[in-house]
Amino acid sequence: MKKTKKIAVSGLVIAVYVVLMYFTQSFAFGQYQVRIATGLYALAYHFPFLVIPLGAANLLSNTVMGGLGIYDTLGGFLAGFLTAGGIVILKRFTKNKVVLLLPIAVVPSLLVPIWLSILLNIPYWMLVASVGVGQFISAYTLGLLIIRAEYLRKLAG
Repeated sequence: MKKTKKIAVSGLVIAVYVVLMYFTQSFAFGQYQVRIATGLYALAYHFPFLVIPLGAANLLSNTVMGGLGIYDTLGGFLAGFLTAGGIVILKRFTKNKVVLLLPIAVVPSLLVPIWLSILLNIPYWMLVASVGVGQFISAYTLGLLIIRAEYLRKLAG
């Protein structure tokens, strides 16, 4: 894929992520953080160049949606980057598409509660359970649809 196409796709993915977060924020920031937008991390399976843009998308959505400050914003980038990057790395070792969704379910579930537990004064493991439920839903709904999408595989070439 040409560089200009990669930049255009990156911009579109960031925009879709932020818009999806905006329209789902009523349940994306609740007790069970069902962030449907994080299913978009599965796009890194077809388009590995999206690892950094997906981190940027999470950073931007945390900023726009009024996250919990600089730690939440920077942590959001790290969570997005590591999750999408985990999919790209794991793809080298397995063809099992269900296993490829584990980074979406696991990485944010273990990482995000690190700073949320400090910022919200809630026990880490309680937040792992709460974030984990939402991440599992996101991974095995939108994430699974994206990884199995044949037309995306053709576009990625």
